[in-house]
Amino acid sequence: MASHAEFGERTPGSEVARTFADQIRGKRILITGVSPKGIGAATALNIASQHPDLLILASRTKARVQEIADQIAEKYPDTRVEIVILDLGSQKSIRQAASEVAGLTDRLDILINNAGIVVTSRQATAEGIEQQFGTNHIGPFLFTNLLLPLLRTAAKANPPRATRIVNLTSAGHRLSPIRFSDYNFEGKPVPPEEDHFKPLPGAFAKCAPDGYNGIVTYAQSKTANILFTLSLQKHLSKDGIGAYAVHPGTIETDLSRDQDDELTAQFYKVAPYWKTPDEGTSTTLVAALDPALNGEGLFLSDCQIAEPSAHAKDPVAADRLWALSEELVGEKFSLNA
Repeated sequence: MASHAEFGERTPGSEVARTFADQIRGKRILITGVSPKGIGAATALNIASQHPDLLILASRTKARVQEIADQIAEKYPDTRVEIVILDLGSQKSIRQAASEVAGLTDRLDILINNAGIVVTSRQATAEGIEQQFGTNHIGPFLFTNLLLPLLRTAAKANPPRATRIVNLTSAGHRLSPIRFSDYNFEGKPVPPEEDHFKPLPGAFAKCAPDGYNGIVTYAQSKTANILFTLSLQKHLSKDGIGAYAVHPGTIETDLSRDQDDELTAQFYKVAPYWKTPDEGTSTTLVAALDPALNGEGLFLSDCQIAEPSAHAKDPVAADRLWALSEELVGEKFSLNA
């Protein structure tokens, strides 16, 4: 269990960072999806406040991530910050970004896969994968695997499982398992065990004219985040690397900019309390830093270990997802190195 039972829904991430300052000081940490008004930016600022050795900010738009780097430079001038441009919807960009990270550091103590998107109309990645599945899961899958050599190097010098991978997911994962028979949501038949939760509440059931449902595809990608974490735990524990999936809470950020008023109102119905960006970083920071976790638990919510849906912790589904992900990136990754 987590070390601080008093941490919860309204705990600010700044408090978590101060509490675990010793786990930040001198570490090399990478955060994806860092832009103004988002929890990636708040996570970066909270970590920067506690003197990491190196903080790498990876994001798609240089001007937006540079704005956060400038804020850190002003507030915490002794913190070394580097920027890497990363578009998780492009495998070419992911490979280039991973190469740039390897040029900046020979080790990585903590990787926080914070980046994600929400769309309500059908879109695709550069490789033709449904945009949310491709960006929210396949992108971090490839990026993380390419960075494993740096994480393994750090783990050799760190206490067991102090080197960590944190994957941001969502409570929305409960709405859909992985649709292995139709992961691109093209209208192919799926067996009942792969179908989404029915009936979906209110505006969550609304589809685009072509039948695309952005809530279901988002939920699938968030289930994938947890199953990916399960695979990492299974294979990387022997290397001293921990992995956790976290639901940060409901936060009003630019992530929701594609939603109409009806869909936003539905979110307010199911989540009446919306966290500030600072509060939205707290569970991520507990997962990344709390020594008491020590490999225990898979999924965290409101700073504590919680239970994901059964379909998100199924080891058979995790193995199937790993194989599908390797197929979609065109490369096999051995976790037994």
